[in-house]
Amino acid sequence: MKGPGCCLFISLLLLSSFLLFSSALSDAKVYSITHRQLLTLHENGDLLDDYESTIQVNETFSSPRLRRAYIALQAWKMAIYSDPLNTTASWIGADVCSYTGVFCAPALDDPKLEVVAGIDLNHADIAGYLPVELGLLTDIALFHINSNRFCGIIPTSFWRLTLLYEFDISNNRFVGHFPEVVVRIPNLKYLDLRFNDFEGELPSSLFTKELDAIFLNNNRFTSNIPENFGDSPASVIVIANNNFTGCIPSSIGKMGNTLKEFVMLNNGLAGCIPGEIGLLGNATVVDVSYNKLSGILPKSFDGLKGVEALDISGNSLTGFVAEGVCNLPKLVNFTFSNNFFNGEAESCVPQNRKNIVLDDSSNCLPERPNQKTTQICTPVIHKTVDCSKAKCGGGLSPPSPSTSTSMPPKPDQPQPPKQEIPEIEAPTSSIVPEPKSPPSTPVDDSHDQSPIPRYRPPPP
Repeated sequence: MKGPGCCLFISLLLLSSFLLFSSALSDAKVYSITHRQLLTLHENGDLLDDYESTIQVNETFSSPRLRRAYIALQAWKMAIYSDPLNTTASWIGADVCSYTGVFCAPALDDPKLEVVAGIDLNHADIAGYLPVELGLLTDIALFHINSNRFCGIIPTSFWRLTLLYEFDISNNRFVGHFPEVVVRIPNLKYLDLRFNDFEGELPSSLFTKELDAIFLNNNRFTSNIPENFGDSPASVIVIANNNFTGCIPSSIGKMGNTLKEFVMLNNGLAGCIPGEIGLLGNATVVDVSYNKLSGILPKSFDGLKGVEALDISGNSLTGFVAEGVCNLPKLVNFTFSNNFFNGEAESCVPQNRKNIVLDDSSNCLPERPNQKTTQICTPVIHKTVDCSKAKCGGGLSPPSPSTSTSMPPKPDQPQPPKQEIPEIEAPTSSIVPEPKSPPSTPVDDSHDQSPIPRYRPPPP
């Protein structure tokens, strides 16, 4: 995994570019472009099966596939409202392989035949929409248009892109419900929808699809996370900065052999942390910070043998932080601040560890600096949450009255000095409607909100 400094630098660059682009496109213009797109769509948003035969083209092509690509790209050029970098200025004539951002390669089924195999218009600052004709690009494996100003919806015709392996439309202004057409693309492995205006529910079919990476953060998605979440074979899942509610599905424990990194920060998830998370022995990044989680830490957290970055801050967790968590063999950073913990093992005290970054601030820990006041702590730490009976149960490690890890401060122990907890604005982007559960300190990594590096496996 790349160092946090490197990830932060890349993230800030991406975010600054995104904000620069988005600020140039007003909401009124977004509406206008989207409306323009919708007027062009057929009732089902798809192409007619013989669509290309109805188009008159005054160019000569070496194959019907390049002719179809020409039709698609010319339709896309017509759907562009603004191209300040003149990226598509070269999109003239029959030689589509010479177009900027268009890449050709031998066809998979006929190596002697050259076809359009990829689109990469990242950071081109283009404003426009995706026309239905893009469904004619049936040979492409890569579709990258991140950090532009594209608007509207994803046409249903994208189901025809049967060889598509990577679909990255992040940092744009797309709207509507989750584009379920992506679930119909048979060979898709990398899905990146982050930093758009998608809303509504996630379809359960998303988590039965053979995806390796799912990035959905910084949209407007709502509702519960589907119960079949754990059926996904993905190694990276990021759903941060949305409006998800309900529980973390206990089915997450089924992902122990595959899931490497998952980030759920800054949503409205509630209930206890399911003990099944402890089955994720191969996970390196686990971030459920800034939600509404309660109860105690499951004992099964000892099973996170591969975790390097663990963040549970900004919740209402109580009880004792055990040494089993703080002594995980690969742990580099453990943040459990802004909760209501009232006890921690010696190995969890920051100054006792030189090789691990620990943050226990803003809890209810006796004799530790920078803690919540007694008036704030007492009502919470004395209100027992029985995860075995709660709607969102604690899974593998439900507490019992005889084994509870809750450790209220003893009456004769000195209480931490009263401290005002300042209100800090939550990290926001220009497309997030309103902040939720703000952290006590600004989040540095404003783009990804996590140390996860963006990567793509090679296409087949």
